[in-house]
Amino acid sequence: MILRYNHLSRFPTTFQVMTGLRLAEFDELLQDVLPRFGAAETQRLTRATRRRAVGGGHPFELAPRDQVLLTVVWLRRYPIHEVLGFLFAVSDSTVGRYIQRVLPLLEATGRATMRLPDPGRKQRRQLAELLQETPALAVVIDSFEQRVQRPRTRSAADPYYSGKKKQHTLKSQIAVDEFTGEIVDVAESVPGPTADIVLLEQSGLLTRLPEGVGALGDLAYMGIAKLHPKGKGATPRKKPRGQPRPPEDVAFNTAFAQRRIVVEHSILRLRYYQALTQTDRNHRQQHTPRVIAVAGLVNRQIRHRHPYAC
Repeated sequence: MILRYNHLSRFPTTFQVMTGLRLAEFDELLQDVLPRFGAAETQRLTRATRRRAVGGGHPFELAPRDQVLLTVVWLRRYPIHEVLGFLFAVSDSTVGRYIQRVLPLLEATGRATMRLPDPGRKQRRQLAELLQETPALAVVIDSFEQRVQRPRTRSAADPYYSGKKKQHTLKSQIAVDEFTGEIVDVAESVPGPTADIVLLEQSGLLTRLPEGVGALGDLAYMGIAKLHPKGKGATPRKKPRGQPRPPEDVAFNTAFAQRRIVVEHSILRLRYYQALTQTDRNHRQQHTPRVIAVAGLVNRQIRHRHPYAC
């Protein structure tokens, strides 16, 4: 029972190591998740196919607050269910049921933290003269891959084999607010070999951006301006084949990288959560909900620790 909230909350440093959240951030998360938990339980207990009367059956071994804590610890540290069950004094099968119950709630609260940039906001960085041809207001887009268990058959495994990573992977695309670093969009996870520009087109993100908001990407997104409805997309300048890179292109790419680095920092924050870093043990199931749930936790960190993000 060492990881119950009442005990763990007495050790703030350990609490943050286990969850990635400070106590205040976790308590704020509870304020959003517990009402959703209650509504989901009411729906479950009053469903037409339920045979028991309301109040029948075994009560939960963990209070709702501890179920949320268990799921966040799972996302952050990604222990096997047997280990997590030992730490919370429940069975491994109970751990699986709690995660299955709470993860959709964290996904919903994660989506609620995502908001695309508002063109009406004034606190935006002034662009360097080199970057005047790029969108003044933009989201920054990038993707990352997570290793997955190899499917049993060759035909099922081949679509997931990433030549870049030399392993079977799932790819996730995120978009972040350039000014705050907050994650504003998560695309559906796809097999690792999918090209970044193809994933961007499939996600439909560019068509959902508010009027006046552009998009920035690395060289994997060459052609992004053609996909954007208003042509407001930009990437670094590519080196001419067989020729040295012009000095002005070097200066442009340096300035562009300084503008784009925010997405790398956000991906790093995501990947501190081991559920998105270690080899996926869930057979490629519920991967997108996991990314969205973690994105919501990361957004809470950013808003609490960087006031300018609010």
